[in-house]
Amino acid sequence: MPITAKTRAPQHTLDDRTALRPSLAFAAVTLLGFGFLYSLAGTGIGRVLFPYQAAGSLVVVDGTPRGSALVAQPFVDARYFQPRPSAGNYDPMAAAGGNLARSNPDLRERMATLRQQVAQRDGISPDEVPAELVTMSGSGMDPHLSPQGARVQIARVAKARGLNEADVAALVAEHTEPATFGALGEPRVNVLELNLALDAKR
Repeated sequence: MPITAKTRAPQHTLDDRTALRPSLAFAAVTLLGFGFLYSLAGTGIGRVLFPYQAAGSLVVVDGTPRGSALVAQPFVDARYFQPRPSAGNYDPMAAAGGNLARSNPDLRERMATLRQQVAQRDGISPDEVPAELVTMSGSGMDPHLSPQGARVQIARVAKARGLNEADVAALVAEHTEPATFGALGEPRVNVLELNLALDAKR
């Protein structure tokens, strides 16, 4: 049966003004609630429950911030333990990894060059250089070394400071953190905290 004007279903039109009002209200509530109040509440709770971490995990010595326990920084003097290489030149605003595949010849060449440099710097064989000292972390700002990565630097640091290697080794052991909860991650040494402990020892 053909549809006539009398049998055709009624046509409903959308009032733009009616539809716009709840859309704007929802957008305002979303921006205010999730873009401002939620962030404000999260920041406030973080500062109350975790004040050290919320403030950037700053390491303060004699009232002066010396760095962050969570961000690597370079140490150019032979008297200090060196961190992992950084693709972002240790700039927190440019944190990034090397982004080169393991099969990339440029990566292999760079690692070989770094391995020779670390071996010469620390007076060890290239075969003894831990992989972490010639590779960059995903963030490029890893503040930790493995205990082995710190141990290969003990002789150089001790000689530069005129200390016994045993005393420096003991300091490394003292600042070796266990795996989180005994199961997550690996034992690690915070480079900044270790170097500050060395400065305090002199």
